[in-house]
Amino acid sequence: MIPALLKNNGRLHDYATEVVEQSGGTFLLKGPWFANMDMMITSDPANANYMLAKNFPNFSKSPEFKEIFDILGDGIFAAEYESWESQRKAIKALMMQPRFQELVATTSWNKVETGLIPIMELVSETGMEVDLQELFQRFAFDCSCILVLGHDPISLCMELPHLPHEKAFADIEEAMLSRHIIPQVIWKLQRWLQVGKERKLKEGIENIDRFLSQCISMKQPNDTVAMDPAGRENFDVLSSYMRAVEGNGDDASNIPQEFWRDYLLNLIFAGKDTISATLSWFFWLLATHPAEEEKIRQEICTNFQMMSSHVGNWKFTNVEELRKLIYLHAALCETLRLFPPVAIQHKAPIKHDILPSGHCMKPNTKTILLFYSMGRMKSIWGEDCLQFKPGRWISESGRIRNEPSYKFTAFNAGPRSCLGKEMSFTQMKIVAAAIISSFKIEVAEGHPICPSASVVLHMKHGLKVKISNYE
Repeated sequence: MIPALLKNNGRLHDYATEVVEQSGGTFLLKGPWFANMDMMITSDPANANYMLAKNFPNFSKSPEFKEIFDILGDGIFAAEYESWESQRKAIKALMMQPRFQELVATTSWNKVETGLIPIMELVSETGMEVDLQELFQRFAFDCSCILVLGHDPISLCMELPHLPHEKAFADIEEAMLSRHIIPQVIWKLQRWLQVGKERKLKEGIENIDRFLSQCISMKQPNDTVAMDPAGRENFDVLSSYMRAVEGNGDDASNIPQEFWRDYLLNLIFAGKDTISATLSWFFWLLATHPAEEEKIRQEICTNFQMMSSHVGNWKFTNVEELRKLIYLHAALCETLRLFPPVAIQHKAPIKHDILPSGHCMKPNTKTILLFYSMGRMKSIWGEDCLQFKPGRWISESGRIRNEPSYKFTAFNAGPRSCLGKEMSFTQMKIVAAAIISSFKIEVAEGHPICPSASVVLHMKHGLKVKISNYE
């Protein structure tokens, strides 16, 4: 099986989809006996439901996961048991607060209005090409840092400055996917020799750690009472957590630096690249399906009482108005089905188990859930599974059709389902409505489009586009 893996190294996600489709949804990959590469890969919804929900306690992150994703430390994505439960409870309590939801919306709109739109207007006037994926990555990075750290790195501005800590995420994500494929002994040797992707990963971690350390040191516990422009207490994650610690009679300065680093880094990871990747694929799909784009544009026009001939510059006012954009929501769901930002999930059984598909699982068997493949299986989504059809998400009553989370896995499923789902839709709708109402996006002629070999499903070559004002 190694020759086939090497041959398809540049298209791993599509190759894995072909393999599981030919194998009825589940396949045991056998590697060399000395390489510890054996793994069960599956795109079967019944198996996904079993591992992520029904028998969740028996499927952990495994020691191998900890090694592959060592950069995440003991943050919420890698944590287990009491540590995971404690972090999830704290994050959920914060995200449920109206103040935090308001901060998400206003932060996103401010970045669109002062950062994204001015750049796109300049590109439109000059007729130059721009990498839209890079703009979305900068947008999402700035928003994530404001929401998590209370700090704006201002990466999205006319100068498009090179920020090592912002660029480091892509190198880290590519190295983490590579660790799934390359025999453990080889990538550990690369790490020891500091060559290849492991060298880039180490440099990336150092850049991110320096950035986080500076942000944490600037936010001393007694600064958490600082006020925002509206005269209210800062409500970013770091300030809120420090305030909660102090409120319990503890000293936030006594909390180890490693905890803050792991806790905050995981949250930035959650928001930064998932939003930007989805928006990139969304606008590529619209550019290649102009009829669907026009439906969304007309929806904006109809709901916000704008002239059909020219929608004009849409302005965000509140989250409630975003709920009127049903077809936009459906198009985003369809994008997430075809291009889930987190393309794979890594699990391993603690004890011997048998999957609903009948496959026996020994303890600690590396198991890969192929979320990317699940969105492209005829057995799950029908004969038209590869087509971009937002209408499949709209019910006869005109509402969004809810699909089971173990079928539509973009936000995971079971106890570890994504807490930021609604926050993500808010951010993406604000960006999408603002751009679609004002600009027409055309993919640059001859620009190649394919997924990158990364744990986050970016476009390998970016999204080079030309932008013009909508008329």
